[in-house]
Amino acid sequence: MIDPEIAAVADLSRPPLTPDRIAERRSNGRFATDAELTRGGTVTFSEQDADGVLVLVLHPAGPPGPPVLHVHGGGMVAGTRRSDLHVLAEWVSELGVTLVSPEYRLAPEHPHPAPVQDCYRTLTWMARNGLAAPIVASTSAGGGLAAAVTLMARDFGGPAVRGQLLMSPMLDDRCETPSSHQFLDGTTWVRTSNITGWTALLGDARGGPDVSPFAAPARAAVLSGLPPTYVDVGSVDVFRDEAVGYASRIWQAGGDAELHVWPGGCHGFDQLAPEAALSRRARATRMAWLRRTLYL
Repeated sequence: MIDPEIAAVADLSRPPLTPDRIAERRSNGRFATDAELTRGGTVTFSEQDADGVLVLVLHPAGPPGPPVLHVHGGGMVAGTRRSDLHVLAEWVSELGVTLVSPEYRLAPEHPHPAPVQDCYRTLTWMARNGLAAPIVASTSAGGGLAAAVTLMARDFGGPAVRGQLLMSPMLDDRCETPSSHQFLDGTTWVRTSNITGWTALLGDARGGPDVSPFAAPARAAVLSGLPPTYVDVGSVDVFRDEAVGYASRIWQAGGDAELHVWPGGCHGFDQLAPEAALSRRARATRMAWLRRTLYL
């Protein structure tokens, strides 16, 4: 059951994402305004070219702190560099981080590996431009891409990653967990939407034996050697079980993971209802982890 305070404001009647609705989903997205980005003058922003990837860079008004690479959500098919930042700009104003958000290419026009290549290119650009060892963070499809970028950095001996913050991450193209079958309607991201997003990214390979972990991080055979990881997800989320499974496998490999399952949280609940009590608790808990990971 979705938390009543969130259900009161979330659009639970929105039709599921299907291939014919991708253009509509793109045009109806929620993108941070200039006023939301600047947060009353505590944040400035600029746009830069990160080796061919357009990035939005949010700077604190005061002394810059450690960097964050933020990868926007959107089911692999929608979103822009401004997506999700109406809430996440508070990381810049409250923690002093410099946040970099890339405009990665979207499926189905640009299937795997194009999206993750753009995100990894941004990570390497950051390392060369005074923004080394970032937290890699995001929500939903961006969470899956953030996890994939972290795996690539580990496997390719790439730039250092200080930690990964995965919020309701989209990790597993196989769509076989109980929660992936449980939520067929009545919430913000359902099984049909999930299959649409994965198929846009992978085509006929979705669910088959040859999918790369850099497309679907749950496919990684080994989850050792990863930086400190924060995973959170709502209990009413199609991604619940794959998120829990990913954190569990990090523990089993001897790694450092913190996991939160928010009771009554639907997919993207803190973006949809940022002032709800559950959303405030989730954000405060993330901020505490960020502060510890960035500054201790």
